[in-house]
Amino acid sequence: MKKTVLFAAAIFTVSAATAQTGEITSAKGENWLSQDGDWGLTFDATPLLNYAGNLFNGTAGNGGVALNNLFASNHGSNVIIAGKKLVDANTAYRGRVRIGFGSMKGTELVPTADPADDPLNTTENVTKNSFFALNLGVGLEKRVGSTRVVGIYGAEFNVGFGNSKTAFEYGDALSANNVGSRTTETKNGSAFGLGLNVFAGVEWFAAPKISLSGEYTWGLALQSQGIASTTTESNLANPTSVVSTTVEGNGDPNVADKTSNFTLDTGVSGARIGVNFYFQ
Repeated sequence: MKKTVLFAAAIFTVSAATAQTGEITSAKGENWLSQDGDWGLTFDATPLLNYAGNLFNGTAGNGGVALNNLFASNHGSNVIIAGKKLVDANTAYRGRVRIGFGSMKGTELVPTADPADDPLNTTENVTKNSFFALNLGVGLEKRVGSTRVVGIYGAEFNVGFGNSKTAFEYGDALSANNVGSRTTETKNGSAFGLGLNVFAGVEWFAAPKISLSGEYTWGLALQSQGIASTTTESNLANPTSVVSTTVEGNGDPNVADKTSNFTLDTGVSGARIGVNFYFQ
């Protein structure tokens, strides 16, 4: 027992001495820690955590620690590309970006509207959803320590906006044989936001120039959602004349057409996890 205690004490002493020098190298002589002038690239670790959880319990729906994104679109991912530039051993500039856009198309076969047609004849109605989202962030990071565990803290400023819409295309045009009123397009109000937050956390260098990081964020956010609009076409007044009309607002007197909010809180989940790679 005494030998075990002495051995552990010796290992602790050597580790402490190594930590004090800050010169941590691999067996090949590679420096484990980030250096002045290094560039860093950070990936959201949430997909890795989800995948590991799925492997252990055999399910596909495990949640993870979400990367904070004040302006996430409901149609897209919360993942943001992040990078940094070390200007000296204790200071780094940080940047984050999310540029997302996409569309989804759905087709439905429906009976033709002309009563003279064979009732088995069908036509296609098409629904198209599209979105765009942009998030930009800049910040200053301070780093403390020269061991494999480095403390980090600092502040970030974020700005972002986004929009989305749904378009409806019909196989049968409105006519004297097809009278009615229907929606052709809906636009969600454009979203805009500003955010300012502080953060603090740690980086653990698991391999030369590769680290895992975890940090808590806290700050304020200002967000606004513009007025939505709905476009319809109708020939109810005159079967031979189709009129297109656009109406702003959601049509519900109990729901605000335009919203804005202010929050002062931690991040979406209170923390964010990342995998960092450094290179010259």
